[in-house]
Amino acid sequence: MNLSLHQSTFYGILDTGYVSPENWVAKYEALVSGGASIVQIRAKDSNQSERYQLTEQIVRYRAQSAAPQPHLVINDDLELALEHPGLGLHVGQEDLPAVEARKRLGPNRLLGLSTHSPEQARAAMALPAGTLNYFAVGPVFATQTKPTYTPVGLELVEYVAKQRPELPFFCIGGINRRNIEQVIAAGASRIVTVSDVLCSADTAAAVRESISIARK
Repeated sequence: MNLSLHQSTFYGILDTGYVSPENWVAKYEALVSGGASIVQIRAKDSNQSERYQLTEQIVRYRAQSAAPQPHLVINDDLELALEHPGLGLHVGQEDLPAVEARKRLGPNRLLGLSTHSPEQARAAMALPAGTLNYFAVGPVFATQTKPTYTPVGLELVEYVAKQRPELPFFCIGGINRRNIEQVIAAGASRIVTVSDVLCSADTAAAVRESISIARK
């Protein structure tokens, strides 16, 4: 598997907060059709059985599809990731430490980490080589997805961009087609949008438009 994400622009999240089980595969297909280079399955309020079933749907779709598929990661469920060869993992600051997650995952799966401050971003960049494949910075703006999180603002994006990290970083949190240009102007080159594309009647078109704005 090519784990490089340096050429990526758009990171999609398939989130149960916005997508029903009945529409699960169709929304994944739309994210892929639109150009997402990585898709995360996030089912925070689901139980283990429900997360397994949701993941199985996507794994089966990917196996049957003739189209190229993006990287796929699971949010904060190491055991579920390990049940599916090649699937990656995304962890937060309060989840399994990244070094331990890498030991369990082995060297050939994608691993990402959320950061919410300059200190956390520096810590992510300072991890031993090979630990992370990417890290996320946010929430840049207020977001309904994580209403209890205080937005970090564009200042953190600017700070991280000035560090010129070797790892690719994705900006997340309240990002939509109306403010992508602000995030890019702050130094970002990779974005995550959630509700803006998932709630769109044409998710694939919304992803393509987001990528177009980010690459201007």
